[in-house]
Amino acid sequence: MSASQERQVRFGRRTVVTAVGAVGAAAVLTACGGASDSGGSDTVQPAGEGDGADGGGGAVLARTADIPEGGGVVFADQGVVVTQPKAGEFKAFSSKCTHQGCAVKGIADGVINCPCHGSTFDAATGAVTGGPATQPLPEKAIQVQGDSITLA
Repeated sequence: MSASQERQVRFGRRTVVTAVGAVGAAAVLTACGGASDSGGSDTVQPAGEGDGADGGGGAVLARTADIPEGGGVVFADQGVVVTQPKAGEFKAFSSKCTHQGCAVKGIADGVINCPCHGSTFDAATGAVTGGPATQPLPEKAIQVQGDSITLA
């Protein structure tokens, strides 16, 4: 094998190693970057009748019947998760995990779950119930009027 052919082989190997590393880095960044797609019945529902998809006050997020007892719904566009810890009691928190900013998803049995690294939060208080997160989800102001839930 000539010197130029040997250089080509080395260059080819470096390219492959670099490409594999870039793909791996992209996968990690995607996992930690926060989910914006709508997957699952408890994630991302369009703003209701208020047409206020900007998340501003007064926009109808949901009807009370849309929020399952012991569960919740994530509204990604508004950056909020609305829960119903007990019948008729509605709470709202930031949908951003306090560990690395991923979007929370999967609210059931009184627990809000972050799919990225496994943090869990209490659906009634936003308190951390399992790490790696160490800070609670910040509470968001909502208003419940009749059967409508709006951002305050």
